Amino acid sequence: MKLTPSLRALRVASPTPSPGAAPAARQSRFRGVPGRTLLLTSLFALSFAAQAQPADLVVTNAKIATLDAAGTMAQAIAVRDGRIVAVGSAAQMGAFTSPATRTVDAGGRTVVPGLIDSHMHAVRAALSYSTEVNWIGAGTIAEAMARIRTAAANARPGGWLIVAGGWTEQQFAERRRPTLAELQEAAPNNPVYVQLFYEAVVMTPKALEALGVAPGTLPAGMKPVADGAPGWMSGDIVGISALFDKLPKPTYDDNVAGTRAFFTELNRLGITGLVDPGGFSIAPSQYAALFQLWREKALTLRVAYSVFAQKPGAELQEFRDLTQMLPMGFGDDMLKFNGLGERVTLAMYNNNFPDEAAKAKFYELVKWAATKKMAVTIHWQENGSVDHLLGLYEKLNAEVPIKDLRWSIAHLDDASPETLARMKALGIGWTMQDAMYFQGDRALAVRGDAARRMPPIGTALRAGVNIGAGTDAHRVASYNPFVALQWMLDGKTVSGKAMRGADETPTREQALRLYTQGSAWFSFDEGRRGTLEVGKLADFAVLDQDFFSVPLERIGKTTSLMTVVGGRIVYAARPFNATGASVALAP
Repeated sequence: MKLTPSLRALRVASPTPSPGAAPAARQSRFRGVPGRTLLLTSLFALSFAAQAQPADLVVTNAKIATLDAAGTMAQAIAVRDGRIVAVGSAAQMGAFTSPATRTVDAGGRTVVPGLIDSHMHAVRAALSYSTEVNWIGAGTIAEAMARIRTAAANARPGGWLIVAGGWTEQQFAERRRPTLAELQEAAPNNPVYVQLFYEAVVMTPKALEALGVAPGTLPAGMKPVADGAPGWMSGDIVGISALFDKLPKPTYDDNVAGTRAFFTELNRLGITGLVDPGGFSIAPSQYAALFQLWREKALTLRVAYSVFAQKPGAELQEFRDLTQMLPMGFGDDMLKFNGLGERVTLAMYNNNFPDEAAKAKFYELVKWAATKKMAVTIHWQENGSVDHLLGLYEKLNAEVPIKDLRWSIAHLDDASPETLARMKALGIGWTMQDAMYFQGDRALAVRGDAARRMPPIGTALRAGVNIGAGTDAHRVASYNPFVALQWMLDGKTVSGKAMRGADETPTREQALRLYTQGSAWFSFDEGRRGTLEVGKLADFAVLDQDFFSVPLERIGKTTSLMTVVGGRIVYAARPFNATGASVALAP
């Protein structure tokens, strides 16, 4: 087939390097774009086969941040069979357009690769999304109570009202928790359960009665909070999870409806994929709703999931049983098994002082995982104790190499340069969340100036550690990626207090890369998604405002006007028409 003259100079796009490569040299190439002539011809890529057939979808008149190696921008993108077949100028899309092609005029809006959360407990959150009360984004206690009242009005008589997390008192103008009296006034006829992170719970008398807790007593493992707030009680993650497990469960139909609704909500925020580390309060049987939607080809985002140990003391046998017919990577582009985590053994979970017996049992398990070529992600919070973990990994690496297995550590907000260097040497990635957005005020009060490097994003980038951005939603954080991106850039806590120093603050381009190709690394997908290049999966979002130029304080309000996963429009807001052959968006 003969190339037309206008296409002779075009080249096939090359793969983008890992986000950890030469990070110190990266600066945002998107600033000042309107005054810059972009080399669209050199960016535009296609093959002979690509020219032979029209595209299924073409988006034109856009500001497309490809996040390729050159950091280039384009005007248009063409998709066929779920993959990108061309990226270039609007004029060049003529070769890919036919009467059957769906054409979308983006009206000059910014298009970014689909966002990927590297650490979100989404499968669990989805199960009850349609039945829980959500306080994410509520700015006052009055607004939070209004949501309780609305839920009570819509609930069946005596139905439970559950706020499972994702909020903090610092988000409220009052800077305090709701009182028991306020909850009772808002829902006098319903049992109410409210959880604050994994540290405190309040239950109305009707809730305690429904669980059979005698008047004047507290549920097992709980104790009154130190500040004496009536009704509030404290506990650790294991105790609070055990209490949550006693609450009434949504029905299977609720699980399916919640999963559909929650994934659509994530699509509204430009999310096209996530890595789920498992979690407390979710047994293997509770993945049924997710699997059903997968079988029906109804998933609207890509899920890479891990299995989480639920049987303390018998974790190795549990993992062996669960994975007998579940090899690493089993699944497809929409759903696949991604290894073990984030509690590998209970004895090493949140334990800053593990004894030799605990370490030996953990070592036996991770050695087995390494021989099976499984990825492992582990929850670890304190740099002061991480030597217990890294020492075992270094010992194991000398016996069974783990460098290419994509193992990772979640959280570790105070990682030192020495720790990051050890992680880099072992090939261990870091899934970094916006915990300090919610908990930064407390960290500043406890750690002082040391908190200003939490988390050490800049240091990790300079060290070349693979980093994936995320939220750890929804028990301890909001699932909104743009809230996390704003926090990555301005370093301000939910109360507005400036926290992170300039040395640990990425550029806008770097932050977006961590939320796209950076996160894709953790599911072995950085060669297939995370950038908008020819041959990659067509996952992208058309934003309602320009991420690269909007004032920092507005980034957290960003939403997607159209989200595409594998070339399929999975979410569309006004003025996009999800069923029309050609739609236009006013600038």
